[in-house]
Amino acid sequence: MSTTLHEADFAVRDPDGRMHCTLCPFECRIADGARGACAVRYHQDGTLYTLTYGRIAAQSVDPIEKKPFFHVLPGTRAFSIAAAGCNLQCTYCQNWAIAQWPRDELPRHLGGPHHEASLPLEALAFVMPGEAASPDAIVDAAVAAGAASIAYTYTEPTIYFELAYDIAVRARARGLRNLFVTNGYISEAPLRKIAPVLDAANVDLKFFRETSYRHVSRAGLQPVLDAIRLYRDLGVWIEVTTLVIPGVNDADEELRDIAAFVRSVGADVPWHVSAFAPTYRMTDRPPTPLDTLRRAARIGVDAGLRHVYEGNVPGSGAREHTVCPACATVLIERRGFVVLANRLVHGRCPTCDAAVAGVWTV
Repeated sequence: MSTTLHEADFAVRDPDGRMHCTLCPFECRIADGARGACAVRYHQDGTLYTLTYGRIAAQSVDPIEKKPFFHVLPGTRAFSIAAAGCNLQCTYCQNWAIAQWPRDELPRHLGGPHHEASLPLEALAFVMPGEAASPDAIVDAAVAAGAASIAYTYTEPTIYFELAYDIAVRARARGLRNLFVTNGYISEAPLRKIAPVLDAANVDLKFFRETSYRHVSRAGLQPVLDAIRLYRDLGVWIEVTTLVIPGVNDADEELRDIAAFVRSVGADVPWHVSAFAPTYRMTDRPPTPLDTLRRAARIGVDAGLRHVYEGNVPGSGAREHTVCPACATVLIERRGFVVLANRLVHGRCPTCDAAVAGVWTV
């Protein structure tokens, strides 16, 4: 496959000649020769292009539990892919080498009428890191790998929306599930477009304070909350992850606010509280103590959440099992990303016959 530039969806031209990108809540207005906040949507000569179409920066076959999804096809494999870039700039970005690459490594302006030393238009498709791969080739690879799903993960799938959507349509036709692992920074129209072919989303609810979103991720809180509710309303299975960072979002009050919000979306929404490790540009914070994670989990349970899980603490006896919300029978037994036993019977508890919410069949 030869990689070519792909015109971006969700873009209109403003009267002043800039391109208005409506893919995410940043609503960027992009001058000729410049890129949006995500650093991968590029305006040239009145057209907005996506620089990520057909270029896969990471690819792996993972346990679905690694995403993490604990209520979606337990024990199966997810064919995991990513394209470079992200619309957020988290200082603790765990996959910064590819997520932040376009922002860290490329100049803000790639070309345009007022910029010398611009790259030829046909060369821009090869600027981004990764291997060329068509949507059909990616789905073929997932099927060949024996995966039950394709996970759009590692970076932010919203900003390679056109590629993710084309893959998802083909994957659904081949009997594969589609999973977003996302920061939730997406606008309503693209979310409504992809929801019919999207089976599940694990959304990072990073903080419950606007100042933290602004200072740490350079984004806003409310659009994430809106997206979580909309995913749920559109019938996409939702799980929520919060990376608990010492001194940033680990106070009881903030954790209670997060748990209360998740409970307001649904008591059956799984909440994953995960341990932080210093990385990228946030190396001044210590790793999250196990006691802090346990405290966060208790807060979730006290808020009325039926399924709370502790992550990134292997070998600690972390809360990893799925239990029946009615009779407390252990239904799915896990150690790390390995499912040791799955006692669910058609999505129901074998002891009391209570239904357990999730996506249990391919």
